[in-house]
Amino acid sequence: PSPTEGEKAVVSTQSTGVSPNTDSLYKQQRKQYDTFHHTTTEEGEYTFCFSNEFSTFAHKTVYFDLETGEDDMLPPGEETGDGAHATALTQLESSAYAIHEALRLVVDYQNHHRLKERIGREIAEYLCERVQNWSIGQTVLIIFVAFGQVFMLRKLFDKPTARMGGKVGI
Repeated sequence: PSPTEGEKAVVSTQSTGVSPNTDSLYKQQRKQYDTFHHTTTEEGEYTFCFSNEFSTFAHKTVYFDLETGEDDMLPPGEETGDGAHATALTQLESSAYAIHEALRLVVDYQNHHRLKERIGREIAEYLCERVQNWSIGQTVLIIFVAFGQVFMLRKLFDKPTARMGGKVGI
């Protein structure tokens, strides 16, 4: 279940990140939300582990975003290497670089809003499920009370029968 606004829910997961030489990069338990930034210093296979051992009954969703490598595009006019020297930018080059940076920012915003939309959708689905279950319970209760009232009214207006073993209709 997702926490609703105002609740202080704790997600009982264990998160671990391990580098190629088995050094632990990140280890957290019972966090609702966390951010971790790391720049790799060695090549190899990095391992991520998310465990739900604390609460196996509750459904959990984990989001993470990996950015691989740096952007290869340097600002125009900046070259790397032995013969590197700064050159004047043309208006086209500087405009292209500005557009590139703006689009990178747009991608970050889109990822953020997709995450928020997904969290809102999970909360709405959980709330809908709870309302539906409550409504089914209320419907069953109303039907049960209705049958009970019909039974009691019939019992009230039934003709008396021989309850004590005596004659009927004297």
